[in-house]
Amino acid sequence: MTVPAPILAATDFSALSRHAADRAARLAQETGAPLSLMHVTLDSALQELRQWLGAGHVMEQQLLAEAREQLARLADQLAARHGVGVRTVEAAGAVPEAIEDEVRRLGAGLLVLGARGAGFLRRLVLGTTSERLVRRSSCPVLVVRQTAHEPYRRVLVALDRSPWAAAMLQVVRGVAPHARPVLLAAYQVPFQEKLRFAGVNAATVEHYRQQARMRASQHVHALAARHRLAPGDYDAVIVEGEASQRIVEQEQEHDCDLVVLGKHSRSAAEDLLLGSVTQHVLAEGAADVLVATATATATATPTLAP
Repeated sequence: MTVPAPILAATDFSALSRHAADRAARLAQETGAPLSLMHVTLDSALQELRQWLGAGHVMEQQLLAEAREQLARLADQLAARHGVGVRTVEAAGAVPEAIEDEVRRLGAGLLVLGARGAGFLRRLVLGTTSERLVRRSSCPVLVVRQTAHEPYRRVLVALDRSPWAAAMLQVVRGVAPHARPVLLAAYQVPFQEKLRFAGVNAATVEHYRQQARMRASQHVHALAARHRLAPGDYDAVIVEGEASQRIVEQEQEHDCDLVVLGKHSRSAAEDLLLGSVTQHVLAEGAADVLVATATATATATPTLAP
């Protein structure tokens, strides 16, 4: 039996980061993965406090003590609600570095964040801090937007034709083991408008469109068969258009509560949250979003499955 990889949830105690922690606890309960709950006290906040009041002031110790108490209280609530053990991690310093250090130290299979936060997580998800953190992350990152009332029910897996896309279905098994997969492939005819402008006749362009659709469909069904999914075990959605728009449309059309995206640029470590597809889905969609690099998908995430 595979030993589940640990889950790390980062919290700044805001409402949505609590939703993220609750989702992480549910996943830990479903998969048997160990759960760690982490809070980082911003180094900049401590430095500002020291500038005003001096190093070692009682206010600094009080600030850290209050964070420790909140973290312990949240851990106790999660443990009681979901019947899982929750390890707490306190840190102070630069947020991305502190979290990534803990990810690596744990050998975490999943990092869970809230979509918005009141403190450091707001900057994590929306600003350059998040871009740095997730770009460097050695494990998949789950961005939680919804209250975790139940296990994931329906998950949209955005597939492309990259060599490692097959591993995306393993992500679904690890993070949403009971959800119905919706396998999406968006296709386009390269330079379609330029072909028309160059005088290529409509019948030829239509032939190219049908060929592109057929290849996308074959790819989706071949991946499903490779993962032993029977035709009735998943929904295949083959649509023409720009991927980011189609992902958001189909997320809503199929009432999905999780979208799984993968990294498909030349470097699996580059601009993970900077790609236009991921940015658009995070900005316009409503479901939780799981983003994984090729390396993380091939190694860490499958170990979440019991």
